Amino acid sequence: MDSPGPEKPRAEEARMEEARTEEPTRSQAPLPPVEPLRSVAEMTPGWCSAALSRRLGGARVTGVTTAAVGTGQMADTYRLHLDYSPAGAGPATVIAKLAAASPASRTAAKVTRAYEVEARFYRHLAPTLPVRSPRCYLSRYDEPSGAFTLLLEDAVDGHVADQVTGCGPEEAERAVDQLAALHGPMWGDPALDSLAWLPRHDGPDAAWMASLAQRIYPRFLRRFGDRLDAEVVDLLEFFVPRVERYLRARPGPRTVVHGDFRADNLVVGTGRITVLDWQTAAHEPAATDLAYFLGGSVEPDRRRAIEGAVLRRYIRALRGYGVELSFEDCWRDYRRYAFGGLLTSLVASALVVRTDRGDGLFATMANRHGMHAIDLDAASFLR
Repeated sequence: MDSPGPEKPRAEEARMEEARTEEPTRSQAPLPPVEPLRSVAEMTPGWCSAALSRRLGGARVTGVTTAAVGTGQMADTYRLHLDYSPAGAGPATVIAKLAAASPASRTAAKVTRAYEVEARFYRHLAPTLPVRSPRCYLSRYDEPSGAFTLLLEDAVDGHVADQVTGCGPEEAERAVDQLAALHGPMWGDPALDSLAWLPRHDGPDAAWMASLAQRIYPRFLRRFGDRLDAEVVDLLEFFVPRVERYLRARPGPRTVVHGDFRADNLVVGTGRITVLDWQTAAHEPAATDLAYFLGGSVEPDRRRAIEGAVLRRYIRALRGYGVELSFEDCWRDYRRYAFGGLLTSLVASALVVRTDRGDGLFATMANRHGMHAIDLDAASFLR
């Protein structure tokens, strides 16, 4: 590592960074309450002024122009171009993330608690962790209505990596530096058990997830069977009946994980990578993220050539946060959790709205993760 990590924070020290409305001066009209929005049409200058009030110091948003961005399927994302009085008082653009317009995606988000988890991650954990995530200006979630709104820093100095094309060696190395910055500070921290909103996948949901995988598997084969390698189909036949065993047998040090750490969720800039989309954050073994990233975001031949070196870089980066991990233990758990991406490909394809890019993405992910599990003989952990 180029530099050591910061002193290890504790979960009980995590603070909530609420975006509170500033008190108006006598010359200002009171700002409206900052509530989560149900659609982008409600994103008025007055609402934006209230949402950004802590950053504006009495200035106002006077104009908002919205444009859809991104390819996410669980939420709808927009870039907001903002005008201010006085001019230049705040960020020229911000990213707004709202509950999806698609009923199917909103239902999937409710089932997986995606909106709640992401809103709470930005409030409770993001301010305490050195992993590079966008600065959060506002985080709101209303459980009864399902309304969800994030206002985030716009990472304008980079480009989103492409899952289908895959990451090159340099991007992979920089990405695992960010994984270490996420995993290391709260590695094995027992206080994470007190965060009831942070999921653990070996709990009561394991049986439900296993049942869901078995129900949707025939549909998955009808939809993607002609795009899958024969060896991957054989592996699915082995794995699908054993999903609950895979989810319940979760040894390895636990920490905060991203849960969907892949190329499409990384903004690559000059000298830095920013990690997006925290809807799947969880309290899980660290190697689940590592296996998921390398198995799905690096083309198989390249992954085979670099994975040993990338794991060693990850181990070195963890030392900056006071974590000692042997290569043998890291490699064992990396192999053990190679099935994670295959399960995600199967389940996620049925939960979100269908698109042409989505179909191509899920087929690519299933083949890559399947070959990853085959290469590493991950099935040996389930026999």
